[in-house]
Order: sequence, then structure tokens, then C-alpha cells
Amino acid sequence: MSQPTEPLPSFLATPSRLGAEIAVTGKWVPKTPGFLFRKSADSKEMLKEWEDIHADARGDNGVLSTEINHAVGQDAVLVHHVFRSPDALVDYFASTATRHMGALTAVARPEIHLVRGIEIPGRVRDAVSAKGVSAAFGEHLFGYVREDYRQPDPKTAIQVTAKWTCSPDDTSRLEELKGWWQRVGTDAHSMEEGLLRFEAYQVQGEDALIIQETFRNTDDLKFHLSKGTAEKYKKDIDKVAVPECYFFRGPVSWTIRTYSKFLHLPATYSSQGSHHTQSGGTMSEGLTD
Repeated sequence: MSQPTEPLPSFLATPSRLGAEIAVTGKWVPKTPGFLFRKSADSKEMLKEWEDIHADARGDNGVLSTEINHAVGQDAVLVHHVFRSPDALVDYFASTATRHMGALTAVARPEIHLVRGIEIPGRVRDAVSAKGVSAAFGEHLFGYVREDYRQPDPKTAIQVTAKWTCSPDDTSRLEELKGWWQRVGTDAHSMEEGLLRFEAYQVQGEDALIIQETFRNTDDLKFHLSKGTAEKYKKDIDKVAVPECYFFRGPVSWTIRTYSKFLHLPATYSSQGSHHTQSGGTMSEGLTD
């Protein structure tokens, strides 16, 4: 199939309402991993440190949402924060993150963090990078959000955040990668009513995209992976890029893990752990009032 070149449909071209919010989703693993039936001392300390960080973040007016999710089937945590603005993120990394960084990095190390917003200014990149965190910084390209940005039921909704990078042997295919993800969003809008949120972000300084998807429930995600746009376009996207990471947050069933393995997605799965959102919700996750 040839490279897609269609203009954006109106629902993908509608300006995002994210405003100044910055969302960060990342993964941490203990320096010393645990055994099959027993967590290592580093693993236990990592979880304790993240719960302490979570408690401090709840009291920070600039942190609109914070959560710590225990990984399923591996010794890791997925962490997620939504910041009110770039300045709120910078202040957080200079205060809460700085207070905890020494104790946290003594027992754990960060893997890639995916940072996304309408715009990512240099001071955000500097604040994250100064903590030794490997990160990809994505700025909004196109997408849609159903139901007027209402927050889906957190007991059933599944959040998928992923990074796709153009193949190392051909890094000139970014426009084709954008085109294929445009196809996904275009078709999903009519094919998959349970795909409530679809957003593509272009990574600064890389031939790569960050994709954010919100599914109403397990059945909707299962359809996406087995009969929907993931199944339809995955082989085409594989020809121009490789999936670097997939973060699944929410009640991810074993069937979802099975289907994503069939698609060869480098996935980390988690259930929703400690979670707090300020009154009213966020534009990044959904409004509650």
C-alpha cells in the first residue's frame, strides 16, 4: 500500500483543548530485581519511595493528577503525572522530585518517560533531563477526544501510551509514519466507538511519535487489537517504524496481554494503583465536573 497523503479530516484537525497541561508517563525498575515469588529489598524500597512521592504530589497545587501503578508480571512501576503548566512541572522537579531523588535512585533506576503536551518548552526538557531521566518529548499533532473530554470510568478505562520510532536504517520516513497513524485515527473514529481518545504527538529531535489512546473498557481494547485498526494497520506501520515501548494502565486482562503479544508490542502492563486527581479533573485525562 502506498504512503497515505490524505488531508486531515475535521475531527482530527480540531484544535486540542489540552491548554498548558503537561503529562508524563514513565517506568521505574529496582536496581536489584526480585525473585519469582519474592520482592527484593530494592523493589520494596522503590515502592515505598514512590508512595511517599505520590503523597507529596497530592499536596502540590501544580500537580493536577498523580498515580503509581504496579506492573503485572514484572518488577516495575508505571508512574503518571499531569502538571498544570510547564512552570508547575519545573517547580515540581526542583522541589518534590529533588527531595526524593537521592533515596529513589539508590534503589531504582528510570526507564524511558514519555512527556506530552501541546508545546514542550526547553525548560521542561532541562528539568527532566537534569534528573538523569531518559525521556521523549512529544508535541501535539492531531487527534480527537470523544464525549466533550469527560473522564471515562477509571474502574474500566484503559490508557495506552506508546512510542514509535522510525527504523534505524531509514530515519527519513517520519511523514509516512504520521500518515499511517492518521489512517488509524481516521478509521477508528467510525470503527471503534470505544476508543474514546486518540492523539498523536511528534517527538522533538527524533523521527518518532508518541501515541495516546484511551479505551472505554477491555472489550473495546480487545476489538482494537484483534479486529480494529491495530490489526488493520500494524503491518504497514512496522515497515516504517518500530515500537519502542507500550505502557498499558488500567484493568488490563490476560486476554489483552495475549493479543498485544501477538502484535509483538514491547508492553508493560499495570493495574491502577494509588491515584489522585484534583477536583474537576484534567484535560489530559478527562473532566469530572
